[in-house]
Amino acid sequence: MGHEEENQSKTVDIYRDTWVRFLGYANEVGEAFRALVPVSLVWGSYAVATAYVTADAVDKGKKAAVAHGDNPGRTTRVGVAVVDTFVWQALASVIIPGFTINRVCAASLYLLGRTTRWPLSVRKWTTTAIGLSTIPFIITPIDRSVDFLLDSSLRKVYNEDEKQE
Repeated sequence: MGHEEENQSKTVDIYRDTWVRFLGYANEVGEAFRALVPVSLVWGSYAVATAYVTADAVDKGKKAAVAHGDNPGRTTRVGVAVVDTFVWQALASVIIPGFTINRVCAASLYLLGRTTRWPLSVRKWTTTAIGLSTIPFIITPIDRSVDFLLDSSLRKVYNEDEKQE
């Protein structure tokens, strides 16, 4: 099978393989702009990211339901799919990156205030640029860390439950 045919035969996951994935980064963008916009817009960015996380979890639950049909343990497997997706996405797409960008921006605004004589508006725009430019660098390390965290904790519980069935 050629490369093109192989790609066409794969099922596209709208939450992972399309532009919809970027909705999960809304809160990082909101945090980067925190110095420039009303706080309500920052909270709105968290609402968008949380809606993305919830939609992805529901989607994975529906896919698990279809995959397991009427087999015994179906409800458990659907629950595991929903919980695992929601927890992973909440940590990797919302909580940890939001906190990270918030702290990077707060630190940069503070340091710029202490080390430069730039006007406040320039310091705020610079902080926003620093926050936005940080996003691509934190994604992979955070994703891997959350994988490790869940593999070392919550997923051990799932695997034990599957062995008992």
